[in-house]
Amino acid sequence: MATVNVSHLFKTYAGKAAVKDLSFSVSPGEILGLIGPNGAGKSSTIKMILDFMKPDTGDITIFGEQMNEAAKNQIGYLPEEKGLYKKLSAMELILYFASLKGMNKSAARKKADELLQRTGMFESRKKKIKELSKGMGQMIQFIVTIIHDPELLILDEPFSGLDPVNTEKLKTIVSGLRDEGKAIILCTHQMNQVEEICDRVLMINHGQTVLHGDLNEIKKKYRKRDGT
Repeated sequence: MATVNVSHLFKTYAGKAAVKDLSFSVSPGEILGLIGPNGAGKSSTIKMILDFMKPDTGDITIFGEQMNEAAKNQIGYLPEEKGLYKKLSAMELILYFASLKGMNKSAARKKADELLQRTGMFESRKKKIKELSKGMGQMIQFIVTIIHDPELLILDEPFSGLDPVNTEKLKTIVSGLRDEGKAIILCTHQMNQVEEICDRVLMINHGQTVLHGDLNEIKKKYRKRDGT
């Protein structure tokens, strides 16, 4: 069963179509690259999947059902626009968000320590968010996103602000989560990131599908077309 199933989605703002007849699915153990230029409809699609706003028409199911509270607790969402509490330390922030997801403090602290080590952020765990660089803040936000071990991850521009070393760290962790059976939507405008870690790609522009399918098959197809 698909973790996410989107069927014939339409969304219009002030008479202008943002999403037009969009259909796709994401299954456990795969990364779908959702790619397109700014204004293509990526953010609107994500907001509808997360039930932040309703489609005009179309259907979305999460874990085979309409969105509900149980489903929300199985989702990890990394937004492009970050909203971290700047006066908290990195550890305090992680533990706070873990508590919102129902984790007990000892389990959350143990998982936080592990993730801080894996991301190279352990030495900065007592620093306040306002003292961290943009890239370090991004790593903390990512830890917050996955601390509760969600089955569905929606990552909007996850590599923004990261240097090449931390970008590779994050790619390794995301690929590992896919291998654990998580369903992942990776939203980006950078095709090279999609090519490196995604299994399938959905390219949209003006709210419509431009390209959709298995990444390797698409690369083979265009390689033949180009004669290379």
